[in-house]
Amino acid sequence: MGIIRGLWLYRGFILGSVKREFQSKYLNSLLGVAWTVIQPLSMILVYTIIFSRIMRAKLPGVESTFGYSIYLCAGILTWGLFAEIVGRGQNTFLEHGNLLKKISFPRLCLPVTVVATALLNFAIIFGLFTLFLIITGTFPGLAFFAIIAVLIVQILFAIGLGITLGVLNVFFRDVGQAFGVILQFWFWFWFWLTPIVYPITILPKQAQELMNYNPMTGLMGAYQAILVRAQLPDWQALIPVYYWEYSSVWQVCACSANTRAK
Repeated sequence: MGIIRGLWLYRGFILGSVKREFQSKYLNSLLGVAWTVIQPLSMILVYTIIFSRIMRAKLPGVESTFGYSIYLCAGILTWGLFAEIVGRGQNTFLEHGNLLKKISFPRLCLPVTVVATALLNFAIIFGLFTLFLIITGTFPGLAFFAIIAVLIVQILFAIGLGITLGVLNVFFRDVGQAFGVILQFWFWFWFWLTPIVYPITILPKQAQELMNYNPMTGLMGAYQAILVRAQLPDWQALIPVYYWEYSSVWQVCACSANTRAK
């Protein structure tokens, strides 16, 4: 309760930080905030035209013309949210180092700001994608609302991992460039080991079993089940995510235990 009370007292700080980050992202852009609509809309249109109309790509067991396009968007959009939270989380302590030294405020405000900013961007993109599902008649119905639970699991996992990497980034700041390259390569490698652009069913059985140890496999499968097949996800497939969350939650607790910056 003390943590929640502290965040509530500093809600103005959090909201102000989110507003500044959102505005600074498009500060020197001619079209400004319009890019938040143009970029995701163009991506959805490109995937739809190329894979549904030109390549006529089909998913096994999915009759919809837009099945593979929705499959791609479901994976890439939600992976983008995960990558943004982890990427911002790993740099948040370095970016706000001077602020932490000069101003006394709950340190947990920084991860909350990271999540809030990422969710704002994701809400705009995913809102357009949802509109696309409605227009094309592929909206999954009531199963759609199960996304909320999956999102909560993903956000907790992403911010726990992001804070863990953020602490490591502070300790290894003398070799920050090398650390950044390693993380970039690791993230790229992890992306292709996650069934986002290909269905896991095309892999050999042994490879599928190994992929199940990847926590993002269950998360992506949950989104794809909801959005592509209009089914509730297999909650047991998220067990690896719960394990990773339990392992990284100690870092979040360490961040929040000392709620006042030194």
